[in-house]
Amino acid sequence: MKIFSLQKLLLLSTVCVLAACEVRVEADAHDDENAANFVARVNDELAELRRESGAAEWVRSTYIILDTAIVAAKASEKYAAWHSATVADSLRYAREDLRPDVARALKLLTLSTSEPAPNDFAKRKELAALSTELGGLYGAGKYCPESSGEETCLSLGDLENVLAESRDYDKQLDAWRGWHTISIPMRAMYQRFVELTNEGARELNYADLGKMWKDNYDMSPAAFEAESLRLYNQVKPLYDALHCHVRAELAEHYGTDKVPLDGPIPAHLLGNMWAQEWGEIYDLLEPYPGVGDLDVDAALAAQNYTPVSMVESAEQFYESLGMPALPATFWERSMFKKPADREVVCHASAWGLDGGNDLRIKMCIEPAYEDLRVIYHELGHNYYQGAYRDQPPLFQTGAHGGFHEAIGDTITLSMTPGYLAEVGLIESAATSDEATINRQMQQALDKIAFLPFGKLIDEWRWNVFSGKTAPGDYNKAWWELRTRYQGIAPAGVRGEEFFDPGAKYHVPANVSYTRYFLARILQFQFQRSLCETAGHTGPLHECSIYGNKEAGARLLAMLEAGASQPWQDTLEKLTGTREMDATAIIDYFQPLMNWLEVRNRDRTCGW
Repeated sequence: MKIFSLQKLLLLSTVCVLAACEVRVEADAHDDENAANFVARVNDELAELRRESGAAEWVRSTYIILDTAIVAAKASEKYAAWHSATVADSLRYAREDLRPDVARALKLLTLSTSEPAPNDFAKRKELAALSTELGGLYGAGKYCPESSGEETCLSLGDLENVLAESRDYDKQLDAWRGWHTISIPMRAMYQRFVELTNEGARELNYADLGKMWKDNYDMSPAAFEAESLRLYNQVKPLYDALHCHVRAELAEHYGTDKVPLDGPIPAHLLGNMWAQEWGEIYDLLEPYPGVGDLDVDAALAAQNYTPVSMVESAEQFYESLGMPALPATFWERSMFKKPADREVVCHASAWGLDGGNDLRIKMCIEPAYEDLRVIYHELGHNYYQGAYRDQPPLFQTGAHGGFHEAIGDTITLSMTPGYLAEVGLIESAATSDEATINRQMQQALDKIAFLPFGKLIDEWRWNVFSGKTAPGDYNKAWWELRTRYQGIAPAGVRGEEFFDPGAKYHVPANVSYTRYFLARILQFQFQRSLCETAGHTGPLHECSIYGNKEAGARLLAMLEAGASQPWQDTLEKLTGTREMDATAIIDYFQPLMNWLEVRNRDRTCGW
């Protein structure tokens, strides 16, 4: 452990890992060779640590008991100790003339954790325990209404069903408030979590953890913030138009006393616990009732689809592009449905264990079209993980986080009526203008409604990590951002006795959320390029790349690069441009935009 090297550098000046530094480290002629050897050793150690920590995390997510909490915490603690010591050791190579691949590997080493631990045994142990406890509180969270026994306690799935299926204002509100009680005990833990991870980030020469997260995008943190805002402003007019229409329709259903026509929409009325996607209230918003209805749920039931056969359907799509079948271990080791005998984290996720040689998904699959689309999405992660498994471990991730999320989402864009009819999940593909508007409304309620939510989660955390948002204002700042970006608000006061951010999985699990926002942008940009490769000449929303091996080969070539080069190079390989571009969303949703413009003509929009 080269602690002395780190201390010496800190005494000399502030060191910027792999960035311009005021003081250069004195090096001899062999340093570049030594740096390469160091990276090779780190890759070997990282492969073994990931194998161990991945197994511990899998067991913890699929078997939530005290014993697995101990195992997961110990694995997390071990990785954190290795990471802090290894990054400290790496700082002796912090200079400007390293080989590009070595310099990139060293930077990715620094950024290979989302929760850097202080280089102190007791604090590392405390952080590992906090992280495990926060995740466990979420995974085991239940709402037990007053005057009910334990047997009537409601899980997140139960409460989500109320929001999705009920149209009773008070029942929906009770379900929404009920779930948000599970995060109240997290508040003090999260405050301490922020203190410890910020301390770890400072030891890596970042002002705070938010700055460290933003440095993971091959541009300065300030430039990345500006880029995120630029992309959001490209799509904001479409979101604003959708919000205006949805609010007017909800006001007609619930009454303007509950949904004012000039203010935010109550958060519990959008069919989703976090109002991040609104597809569950499509029945209140369907532009042309019954036209071109894609009743995939009925087909799944009629054809006796099981969780396994639903996953097989998704695999077949990827195989049609020329990609390999999933390994036999995928089918043996994945979790496809909720076990009856234990608590698990049902939140869908894809796992590339053992360096991508052990691919799995974890889901509590129900025979529904929504779950089918989630499966197609999760397999996108798996195919990405399998594609870059020959890269060194430090490069075994996406070009940036948004790429990883965008792959499966791109594939779901090809689940067009034509594709669904071809594979027998609907009888025929309706092609009328009315059917197109209905389908685009369904998609927009998920993909467009999500955009401001996708941006604000990390903006809230950036402000928390930087200290701009003080612990005493956690909830206030949360709802200020949600109202500013989403135009939603809670029904009633949500004071600081609550910790509503913790009711969203990615906050207690400490998963950066910007990746999902960027994925919503990139998936349309990817789809436009792949459709051009496939020779599609019609409207973008009609394109499916199913069965097109030329498009598949181009996609696979991008996936294989992993994080071995700046994302701009990887993006250019597929799209021909080095800049993320949201105009493809506008292209895709142009029919709906035109329709909304007419519908909103006499309405007061904004909040």
